[in-house]
Amino acid sequence: MDAFSMALNDLLVNTFNSILRLEEDSLRRLSDGKLSISEMHFLEAVAKGGRGGRSITDIARELSITLPSVTAAVNKLGKKGYLIKARDEADKRVVNVSLSHEGRRAEAAHRFFHRQMVHGVSDGLGEGQRDALLKGLENLHAFFRNQEQALELRLPQFEREGQEI
Repeated sequence: MDAFSMALNDLLVNTFNSILRLEEDSLRRLSDGKLSISEMHFLEAVAKGGRGGRSITDIARELSITLPSVTAAVNKLGKKGYLIKARDEADKRVVNVSLSHEGRRAEAAHRFFHRQMVHGVSDGLGEGQRDALLKGLENLHAFFRNQEQALELRLPQFEREGQEI
């Protein structure tokens, strides 16, 4: 690896680890250890529906997880006091999920953390630098999305052959 590649790799790995540690620490303090990062991101997906909430199907689609996984998470977070389930008034077959007061409080604190992070990264950058940063992060996101898709395509093959990854 050349010097640029090594420096970029170190920055990516260290930044990723720092974000995880800071989010975990923030969540631990905010929720007295009651919320994991994945649960917080689940609350974030629910919050996108506003006060009316979102359907189980919408949440599953956004997070790319199965309906039973969403239902299990909703039940778990409901018991913890972060979510509220209610039947849709227009279509009683649909269950809408919304944030409770405690859920809104946790999601707002998490949103604040992300705003601070964005501000810290972009403060003092000129328009060209911001464009370059966005392009680089878009490339990074595309790389991870492609890796996920490739893994999804390989998983059934390994399962059929009885191999471990």
